Amino acid sequence: MKLLVKLPTLKSLWTLKPPNRTFHGQLRLLASDVYSQYESVRRGEQEIPKYFNFASDVLDKWSEIEKAGKRPSNPAFWWVDGKGEEVKWSFEELGFLSRKVANALTKVCGLQKGDRIIVILPRIPEWWLVNVACMRAGIVLMPGISQLSAKDILYRLQMSKATCIITSDTLAPAVDAVAPECQFLKTKLIVSEGSREGWLNFTDLYKNQSADHVCIKTRIEDSMIIFFTSGTTGFPKMAKHSQGSLGFRPLLSQRYWLDLTPSDVIWSTADTGWVVTSLASVFDPWVFGSCIFVHKLPQIDSAAILNTLCRFPIDALVGAPTLFRMLVQNDLSNYKFMKLKQCMSGGEPLNPEVMEEWKSKTGLDIHEVYGQTEVGIICSVYKGMKIKPGSMGKAAPLYDVQIIDKNANVLPPGQQGEIAVKSKPIRPLGFFSEYVDNPKKTAESERGDFYITGDRGTMDEDGYFHFIGRDDDIIISSGYRIGPFEVENALIEHPAVAETAVVSSPDSLRGEVVKAFVVLSPTFLSSDLESLTRDLQEHVKKTTAPYKYPRKVEFVQELPKTITGKIKRNELRNKEWGRM
Repeated sequence: MKLLVKLPTLKSLWTLKPPNRTFHGQLRLLASDVYSQYESVRRGEQEIPKYFNFASDVLDKWSEIEKAGKRPSNPAFWWVDGKGEEVKWSFEELGFLSRKVANALTKVCGLQKGDRIIVILPRIPEWWLVNVACMRAGIVLMPGISQLSAKDILYRLQMSKATCIITSDTLAPAVDAVAPECQFLKTKLIVSEGSREGWLNFTDLYKNQSADHVCIKTRIEDSMIIFFTSGTTGFPKMAKHSQGSLGFRPLLSQRYWLDLTPSDVIWSTADTGWVVTSLASVFDPWVFGSCIFVHKLPQIDSAAILNTLCRFPIDALVGAPTLFRMLVQNDLSNYKFMKLKQCMSGGEPLNPEVMEEWKSKTGLDIHEVYGQTEVGIICSVYKGMKIKPGSMGKAAPLYDVQIIDKNANVLPPGQQGEIAVKSKPIRPLGFFSEYVDNPKKTAESERGDFYITGDRGTMDEDGYFHFIGRDDDIIISSGYRIGPFEVENALIEHPAVAETAVVSSPDSLRGEVVKAFVVLSPTFLSSDLESLTRDLQEHVKKTTAPYKYPRKVEFVQELPKTITGKIKRNELRNKEWGRM
């Protein structure tokens, strides 16, 4: 896969100039210290470099700037637990600690460049240390959300052939339950104040290591992170990203969806298992030398979030539409945000009514961002850009985004079709490398010269894109992507379920939720349906990740099917959304 392309091609895709591309005074100097080495690449005068490592080429550069006294005194990383505990690291401290972790992973655990490690941790500082340590050692990180079940973990361990896993007390029993079936798993690390048989204590291990570690030399196309992403059929696919697609990309696209400086603090409320955390809480802010703020947030609580915005100098907030729908339900006159000036929402469409209400109550706009695990940010409404309610903005730099038909022909403005990104003849920097061990699905992700998103939309005369809906059966609830197959698989294991189909259903708070249509087994036809609904919901929560459970259940005598016996999910979905 060719990544070393001359930038005139990429530059030609830059149809919009990012806002505020020049800093003033000291901030301009700070930015140039990191950006200057890549300015000729951005201008298209030089090829993308052959070697790149985000830890050594970005984070360590900011550490040098700190030592020279050229960066504001705010931390690089700032974590709170909401109960009084805080952790603050400068870029220098982040480097010191992450080198220790890198030595622990390589010298004690025996991990080498290219080995895969699954990390399932909540929003705690150790997650960020492992991220940076893996960059330094060339280890491929595979994040997972904290709600994964034993079955989910088993699938990920077996499919990825991961040799190491890091998790907390909460999920350690689930890992132990499936570990005997995972032949490649050699090492288990636990983030805990105590000990557990068969596990190494992560904190004890890394604190005893030397901080002397030489960052491994990585090519820009070398694997860095693999995300598990849900599909409409089958289990989650493994989307592989490289040093270039995640780490080098923000150095080229710069200030498009994030408008930050080294003195800014950004907070994303996303779960650590999702790509948005890598974008909004690792790579993009740290390119700017900004401070990444993290709240432990065991669960999304509007009061806790509003109080945090009032107590801490947070400049930018990134959250799913569900977050803003929750926040506007509060009396916001009781809250005075300390420093908030940017709000971004992504993961699913945001209702224009919520945007208007948030604006009227806070004076702040919500800028929509649209993207996918495979390709990152596709469109956004950047700071200073005219906001069109219901629009997710214009195409991101480096991407040629179009609306196409089923034959990959580009459609004119105003005509509905599929949202797609030009992928040929040159695959843009920012794209995933492949679905690991799944060449068929990798090939199916393209049609003609385009990567197809699976989303339908339109583009207006001004180049603004409008989202219409999924072109497949994926359910996006509160920003979580849920494949119906996984939920159906869990439901069908229950003896009461003879047949089932899962679709999205509208919800005022979450945008959409999981709804299951269930055909009962003969022996359960006389059951109390209310009690059985609760039973099925609890069964799904125990079988797969709890967020996937069907919040709505409807019992039917039969499911609509094609002449060949395939379930017509689109018919059920259209009925739910009133499109029959």
